[in-house]
Amino acid sequence: MTPQQILAALAQVREPELEQDLASLEMVRDVRVDGAAVSLKVVLLTPGSPYREDLERAIRGRLAELGVEKLAITWETEIPQSRTATDKPPLPGIKNIIAVGSGKGGVGKTTVAVNMAVGLRSMGAAVGLMDADVYGPNVPVMVGAAGQPHAVGERIQPLEQFGMPVMSMGFLNPGDKPVIWRGPMLHSVIQQFLKNVDWGALDYLVIDLPPGTGDVVLSLIQTVPVGGAVVVTTPSDVSLDDARKAVQMFRQVKVEVLGIVENMSYLHCPHCREQIDVFGHGGGKRTAERYGVPFLGELPLAPDVRIGGDTGMPVVLRGREDSLGAAFLDLSRRAAVRLSALNLAAPAESILRVRM
Repeated sequence: MTPQQILAALAQVREPELEQDLASLEMVRDVRVDGAAVSLKVVLLTPGSPYREDLERAIRGRLAELGVEKLAITWETEIPQSRTATDKPPLPGIKNIIAVGSGKGGVGKTTVAVNMAVGLRSMGAAVGLMDADVYGPNVPVMVGAAGQPHAVGERIQPLEQFGMPVMSMGFLNPGDKPVIWRGPMLHSVIQQFLKNVDWGALDYLVIDLPPGTGDVVLSLIQTVPVGGAVVVTTPSDVSLDDARKAVQMFRQVKVEVLGIVENMSYLHCPHCREQIDVFGHGGGKRTAERYGVPFLGELPLAPDVRIGGDTGMPVVLRGREDSLGAAFLDLSRRAAVRLSALNLAAPAESILRVRM
């Protein structure tokens, strides 16, 4: 038995989300054979994969058929580097940039961005959170962080919260004083946040964009390779009209849309427990189907989500035992899986279909 035979056998085992075999994805590494005993490493390509046990059963079953009597498996996670925007130089140390945007304000975009960043961090990924909403920087309140960033040499040191670096105009301009800037100044601060902040080594930099399709959004997209975008909407027709514009904007600037999130999708009455569709229901999914992009999920209109944002304790911290925590974790993983699929697809090939 040789390492090549082991790899050939595992070419029959498929990764259930990325829909390719383990050998093609180069997930099996460091294969060592000693008679009927084998040791190998399996590298997962998405954060917090729920399929590890399924993969282990499939690997052990396939190699048992080959005559392997003793098998030792070690596990690692390695998030693929962004390959969707090769025309711009990558930011040193940052593998993927995820932009969270919306066509209009008031749809819970920052809530989604914050919970997504914290959710990915809770799955073990190295994550940073950048607040690009210069006029309305709400990230500091939503993550419960306060303080003044300082410089070491020419590098700005971001604040840290929940084990991740965070940067926002709210740290530099605290209180009620408004930021009254024109385009060139906005462009300058975005450049500073992207290139002069010491982000460290990150799997994902999640960027909370301002509403709309204005200067900040274009400055960001023209400067760095954005791996993908998440569009947030509510089910109302007014919000969906603007969400469609956001999808089209990202497509025009050649940024892949990782999916659409329908926020405030429904309300569970605290008394009768009936579902109330305050802003309508299902428009986000229909829009995703119309434009051929993934639908990342529905999020309820829930007081606890608001309380979590106001108190700096995002509900995703509650974990999978809580329905709200599970909802945000699920949408975070779906976006991450979609991005890994894009990064693993060869440039000449069609983008992999990702099961949602």
